[in-house]
Amino acid sequence: MVSAFMSLKRVEPVMADFGAADIDTFRAEVRAWLEANYPPELKAADAKTDPEAVWGGRAFEGSDDPQSVWMRRAAAKGWTAPAWPAEYGGGGLTAPQARIVEEELARGHYRPPLLSFGIWMLGPVLLEYGNEAQKKEHMPRITRGEVRWCQGYSEPGAGSDLASLATKCEDKGDHWQIDGQKVWTSYADKADWCFCLVRTDASKKHEGISFVLIDMRSEGVETRPIQLISGESPFCETFFTGVKIPKENLVGKINGGWEIAKRLLQYERQNISAGFGEGGTSGGGSGDLGEVAKTYVGLEGGKLSDLDLRRRITLNKMNFQALRQTIGRTAAESRAANGPSAATSIIKYAAAEFAKERSELMVEAMGGQGLGWTGDGFSEPERLAVRGWLRTKANSIEGGTSEINLNVVSKRVLGLPDLK
Repeated sequence: MVSAFMSLKRVEPVMADFGAADIDTFRAEVRAWLEANYPPELKAADAKTDPEAVWGGRAFEGSDDPQSVWMRRAAAKGWTAPAWPAEYGGGGLTAPQARIVEEELARGHYRPPLLSFGIWMLGPVLLEYGNEAQKKEHMPRITRGEVRWCQGYSEPGAGSDLASLATKCEDKGDHWQIDGQKVWTSYADKADWCFCLVRTDASKKHEGISFVLIDMRSEGVETRPIQLISGESPFCETFFTGVKIPKENLVGKINGGWEIAKRLLQYERQNISAGFGEGGTSGGGSGDLGEVAKTYVGLEGGKLSDLDLRRRITLNKMNFQALRQTIGRTAAESRAANGPSAATSIIKYAAAEFAKERSELMVEAMGGQGLGWTGDGFSEPERLAVRGWLRTKANSIEGGTSEINLNVVSKRVLGLPDLK
């Protein structure tokens, strides 16, 4: 049976040559394509879709879920990664063109066609450090949402001091053998592949690390979800026991992984920061903080009756607005400089602090209703608010702890000397 979603009429406006057309023409064409190809089922405010579908992966190949349909349409256009070269599955757009696509997606309140660690982190470093075979094998599958990636960085004994990692990678002649453990591996239990830091030389610290790609279906790979205080389990412990990977799964040079690792962390922090903000995926409870406070605290003379709470909410909203503008500016600078800078550590630190503050203010504004966990006495938004508040405690840890980010800022941005 042909899916109703798949049979929706598609309109394919002919895209103008951007070199000859003006920017307004290109924007109009992008807007027309989005309006014609965005599934109408997703336009409703209460539209329901499988929350996992947006991440892609083998389970969603051929799915008629409207989010999956949207992902496939955008991928066919190359717009899950508009600025990537077309030969690797991207849109092949210039930086100004890609920015217009992003702006039009935001303007129309369209759902992201694909959320992917492959797009956010692995793809950019493959473009910079991968060989041609690796780019052609992995990047088109990333843009089409066919493969879901996870990140193998932190270990039980190597978190903030990541360069102390001990997961061993031995040269066995015709293959590499991986033995060790990773922790806080986001969605490892649902991932198809893992980009991983391993130790190939035990006699050196930073210079003994390599960057490899591991098929999560390989024999010897085991994942165990970790339940958080919020009740969610997005992170996992990951174990590698005698895992064999092909020699061609080494990215860059042997013992040259630390340079790649640092570059990837910059992309990670940039994208984590972009998820913060009111309505963002990393900002705690959902809904506008001011409106929530009005509902629970009440108004006096048209203003929030609690003057101190009103002041703190206003400051938080101002900080988020400044943060969004800063993120936009640094994103433009990173495109011009061909990659993010150490300034991502500033943004990631600020975003984590503002998000934690916002979630605390929301729970405070709800009063006793902000303490709900289960039961009929609490609405779903109230239960989500307290769980979101607990979830934001991880914001200052994931993607580089706030303490480490402050060290990066002091050394790489401000140029301060080490303490003697």
